[in-house]
Amino acid sequence: MQITFLGHASLQITVGGKTLLVDPFISGNEKAKGIIDINDLNPDYILITHAHQDHILDVEEIALRSKAVVVSNFEIATYFENKGLSTHPMNHGGSWSFDFGDLKYVNAIHTSSFPDGSYGGQPGGFILSSGKKQIYIAGDTALTMDMKLIPLFAQLDLAILPVGDNFTMGPKDAVIAADFVECDKVLGYHFDTFGFIEIDHEKAKKTFSDAGKELILLDIGEQLTV
Repeated sequence: MQITFLGHASLQITVGGKTLLVDPFISGNEKAKGIIDINDLNPDYILITHAHQDHILDVEEIALRSKAVVVSNFEIATYFENKGLSTHPMNHGGSWSFDFGDLKYVNAIHTSSFPDGSYGGQPGGFILSSGKKQIYIAGDTALTMDMKLIPLFAQLDLAILPVGDNFTMGPKDAVIAADFVECDKVLGYHFDTFGFIEIDHEKAKKTFSDAGKELILLDIGEQLTV
């Protein structure tokens, strides 16, 4: 399983012979310009955690070109289905076996509305299982006791957690989240894109190392193999 950080909360995951794109916000991210070109992205699936613009901006353009299947909650899937995209709706607690592996849609605490203010359903995250590897993509979320349920469903090889603070968990809460999900290896995301979520990288990493955990902060375009 190979994960490429595309900036903000956007990820490309190569798994089971397929390419997954998570929360594509690329063309509107100044930090990704000159590094990531959405025309180079050809996913088979697009996973969406919630409806905020900084998570769905490039969904329609990429999916129309690549014919990717959009996987998200019922409301988001319906929204994009009405735009002519192929979708697979899910909801909290549900699981489905895809040709790349299994997804379980799990709880997140955040808000979710489309840029026009319309309802985007409840936010969520995903547990992705393929072969012997399992990762948790938390989405935008606060620290929540529901994270203690994650180890009932998966023995994680990696937890992908927001660390930017202000709109989501910050590093201190993310350390606790890592305890809750029983995974000491964390890939941080949703940080540095704009002023409210800029973080001190070394301080954040030390917060994790002091707790006996590893925080990985990738540069845009950098890859991690799980």
